[in-house]
Amino acid sequence: MTRIDLTPLYRSSVGFDRFGSLLDAAFQTEKTTGGYPPYNIEALEENRYGITLAVAGFKESDIEIETENGVLTVRGNQEQEDDRNYLHQGIARRAFERKFTLADHVEVTEAQLADGLLNITLVREIPEAMKPKSIVINGNNTSTLEHKTSKVKAA
Repeated sequence: MTRIDLTPLYRSSVGFDRFGSLLDAAFQTEKTTGGYPPYNIEALEENRYGITLAVAGFKESDIEIETENGVLTVRGNQEQEDDRNYLHQGIARRAFERKFTLADHVEVTEAQLADGLLNITLVREIPEAMKPKSIVINGNNTSTLEHKTSKVKAA
């Protein structure tokens, strides 16, 4: 098992304690999932991402997409066709499950299946409270404090 020492990160940052377990989970997932189905992850814009999975032979009704606790799960399961007699079967018809860990505030906005490719669009929408804001330094300005105090007494 690969272990990464994140001690330097922990010394100079706060709130990244979950990062180590996230990395460990990523290494474990790659070992267990194999390479099926193949996929791409791309940055479409600054806060827009796309995941494309090659799902040849699957219909919309064969695929399930869900998000739960920051994990996007894509499952595929096809009904087996018993009436076919293949001389060679090179197109995989096996069930699959792919999991993608999503960063905070990343949501799936749409999914489309076309030409054997499942395209999932994701957007990071940072809440207003989390966006950067300027803090005004008041200094020794006591008139603001006195003004607020007088309003409280009058009320």
